[in-house]
Amino acid sequence: MKEIELLAPAGSFEKAKIAFLYGADAVYMGTKSLSLRTRVGVEDDEVEKTIKYAHNIGKKVYVAINIYAWDDKYEEIEKVAKELNEIKPDGIIASDGGVIQALKKFAPDIDIHISTQANVISYHTSKFWYDNGAKRVILGREMNKEQIKELIKRKPSDLEVEMFVHGAICFAYSGRCFLSDFLSGRSANLGDCIQSCRWAYNMYVEEKNNPGALMPVETDDKGTYIFSSKDLCLIKEIPEIIEMGVDSLKIEGRLKTEYYLASVVNTYRSAIDDYKKDPKNYDYTKYLKELEKTKTRGLTTFYFNDRNNKDIQEYEGKQYNLEYEYGGKVVGFDGDKVIVEIKNKLSIDDEIEVIIPRKIEVKRFKIEQLWDIETDEKIDTVNPGKAFQKVKMKIPYEVKEDWILRRKK
Repeated sequence: MKEIELLAPAGSFEKAKIAFLYGADAVYMGTKSLSLRTRVGVEDDEVEKTIKYAHNIGKKVYVAINIYAWDDKYEEIEKVAKELNEIKPDGIIASDGGVIQALKKFAPDIDIHISTQANVISYHTSKFWYDNGAKRVILGREMNKEQIKELIKRKPSDLEVEMFVHGAICFAYSGRCFLSDFLSGRSANLGDCIQSCRWAYNMYVEEKNNPGALMPVETDDKGTYIFSSKDLCLIKEIPEIIEMGVDSLKIEGRLKTEYYLASVVNTYRSAIDDYKKDPKNYDYTKYLKELEKTKTRGLTTFYFNDRNNKDIQEYEGKQYNLEYEYGGKVVGFDGDKVIVEIKNKLSIDDEIEVIIPRKIEVKRFKIEQLWDIETDEKIDTVNPGKAFQKVKMKIPYEVKEDWILRRKK
């Protein structure tokens, strides 16, 4: 069975560490201002730090310069490309033909990965990019499985194929959206999307012969979330995707928390490993149950199984992670007490789940005692009133630094 890469998002060095700990083979991260998530732009020294850390543990880092660039961006692009050529990420993700030409000139030692923004949805397009120096293509989410199989069958043997398996779906065609720029002056294609597709809208119709007379279309008091998509989830389809010969499975979410990363990466890691060990008894339901503890919208297979699938929109704008939340992260030890950096309120009798790296089964316990981090006095509750707020507790299982705790609400 072909080895397959699990690729996770990393909005920071700390998030990269969590992704690697919970089973990612590689992470992708943005540059400070040249990727499609400039709100989580990573400083140059942190990119280098992540690359060094990853290479020391046998992992990979891909760096995104996937904006569609105006001419005045190219001086910075050339500068960043030269820097990346020195610090040696394992690939640069790009979509703009001009940017790719600059990368070939100023970062000649780094593999080029063609972003999903470039709308790679056919063998012909993938062959074009291969002929122009691409090592990997990241497929558009508009493709179904039959189209992906055909592309893999016909592609050059050394061209790698990456596809998304989990995370938010952009309403636009492979992310080529102008709605945010139109409504707010913040361009999605320059990394500054305001996510206006997730907003609630009031909708009206206007009678042609009576301009200005607006009649509301039926909505509730929240409006309607007509543009908002459900989240992609292909956990059930993991066996088929592995057998298709895809090289890399990608999780979306550089804006997500360490808790989300730990939960989702760990689940897909377990699913991949379990299928490879025992393909005949793959049971997706236990992985889906774990993913449902972290999801924020409804889940959809989008077009993977059926190009006519209509179950892709989240019209009600619901939030579904109502039972669980990020409890905290293990950051140290004080004798038999565990030091936890809290992310939400924790109290005596709270039910906690320990997410164990590379295991789908969690460990559960109730908080019986809490100690103030500074005075070591017993307390009943602790609130995240300041950054990096910590507390001491006892956990009846062995835990290690950076393990993530989930709190049942």
